[in-house]
Amino acid sequence: MKIKERYYLLLLMIALPIRGIAQETLALSLNQAIHLAQKFSPEAQAARHTYLAAYWNYRSFRANYLPIVSLSSTPSLNRQINRITQSDGTVLFLRQNQLNTDVNLSVSQNIWFTGGNLFVQTSTQRMDELENKVTSYNTLPVSIGYQQTLFGYNSLKWDRRIEPVRFREAKKTYAETLELIASKTCELFFSLATAQTNLEISKANYASADTLYRYAKGRYGIGNITENEMLQLEINKLNEETNMMKANIEVEETMLTFRSFLGIRENKSITVLLNDSIFSFEVPLDIALKQAYTHSPDIEMYQRLKLESHSQLASARANRGLKADLYLQFGLSQTANRLKDSYHSPLDQQYVSLSIVLPLLDWGRGKGKVRVAKSNVELVKTQVNQGVNDFELNLRKMVRQFNLQASQVKVALKTDETAHRRYNVARKLYLMGESDILDLNAATNEKDVAKRNHIEALKAYWTLYFGLRSITQYDFQTHRPLTENLPDIDHLLNN
Repeated sequence: MKIKERYYLLLLMIALPIRGIAQETLALSLNQAIHLAQKFSPEAQAARHTYLAAYWNYRSFRANYLPIVSLSSTPSLNRQINRITQSDGTVLFLRQNQLNTDVNLSVSQNIWFTGGNLFVQTSTQRMDELENKVTSYNTLPVSIGYQQTLFGYNSLKWDRRIEPVRFREAKKTYAETLELIASKTCELFFSLATAQTNLEISKANYASADTLYRYAKGRYGIGNITENEMLQLEINKLNEETNMMKANIEVEETMLTFRSFLGIRENKSITVLLNDSIFSFEVPLDIALKQAYTHSPDIEMYQRLKLESHSQLASARANRGLKADLYLQFGLSQTANRLKDSYHSPLDQQYVSLSIVLPLLDWGRGKGKVRVAKSNVELVKTQVNQGVNDFELNLRKMVRQFNLQASQVKVALKTDETAHRRYNVARKLYLMGESDILDLNAATNEKDVAKRNHIEALKAYWTLYFGLRSITQYDFQTHRPLTENLPDIDHLLNN
């Protein structure tokens, strides 16, 4: 690349931040970035709607165990010639002109421990013979009934055991997702911090390399340094110039990814504000295990899977053998030509129905389904045991890493400070002619690597911190479950 072209690109890349200043610049700390991500990011929006859907499913499940009150009516007008069977058995085609109106009020209640349905109803029916102008009423002041499937699968009982676990799982999953969003925010936040630090390092190194190169040309002119050393300084300057161009591109690309994740649609320039402070506490392993087994959605998921497998086994067993449906109804009824007379001296009425189905030959289909369901129970049991073991091993590993990471952050910070002082000393010694260019290059590389390692250590610490919160569903600062920090359903519905 020609010298003029190189300097043109250099000026163009340096101008990018100046153009960004013309935009609105958004300075974000880590906590501010996490707050934005948990509120506005697409992942947070999807998690919120998933949780709300689970809430409405749970509300629908609970409604199955509450009384249902319904009012029904089916009026009809019949004006046609119909085939009518007479009392003596003969059949005549007669013209009918009738208006039927009725109203029925019923209250029904599911009985979860039996799987049946108890209902109470009252109804009134009126029939008008329009040709003869005759009106009659049939009233049912009160009727009590019960219907029940015998030897069948009781979905009400199993739903009562499964659905609360499913909703607790959904609630804890929502809290877990928010912490995973925080962990992902940490990764992107420190990736942008690394990119911006690389840009700052490349600018500082370029300025230093340019100064040293100019200084070296003067020393070369009086014969204090060799041509090889001066050429090495020129190469260093050109390399830092290239690094600065690459760093500008890296900042732009990383910023776009971070801005998209946060759900920021405006074309804002983001600057991250680093903070070296970390928490001073360590997480005791026994407390982490206890809170994880109490609050983690994975534990709820494993419990739900076991319940669902046993529910499928109960359904297979119920569908294999004898099936019977029982229907009982007792009530009072009367008919008259006037409405008030139809309520006088009501007559009792009873209706009992029992239907039975007994499979005599199904070629082992029912037995096969039961065996499949039993195998599925054992399979789920094995998978759950393995999942719990992996869950605990992962938690133990994460706790150890988190407790060690605080020390690594402190060491990385100390290394960064020491490497920066060493670079300043090496630069002064070189300018004084008491060291060579190789030592200066080594000090520069150590300074840059130490700075990047410090940021990586902070990134690992905060990623582990929020990852640990997500797996235990516990806030180790306030000593409270994370589900207690979730907004109310009404607040989620209104936002």
